[in-house]
Amino acid sequence: MKRIHLSEYRKNMGELIDLSSTQDFLSHPTPGAKNIPYQKFMLYYDRLLDKNKPYYFICEKGLHSGKVVRMLEYFGYDVTQVLH
Repeated sequence: MKRIHLSEYRKNMGELIDLSSTQDFLSHPTPGAKNIPYQKFMLYYDRLLDKNKPYYFICEKGLHSGKVVRMLEYFGYDVTQVLH
């Protein structure tokens, strides 16, 4: 599983998706990230992502982002976990 630190992320690398709840994201937003809460993402990931694009996932503790990255890697997506 690919991982980088948030300080290494650059917008031109791919879309950064924060899996935090909407309330947590509004309280502590990740600069440059698009917020898609974990539960919503798990239901609709196949409609939200393009297999030809790279994606970076972050969440508060790394649990949800780790699960998402492992799952999407299995399905052939170019994904990276971003750690705080």
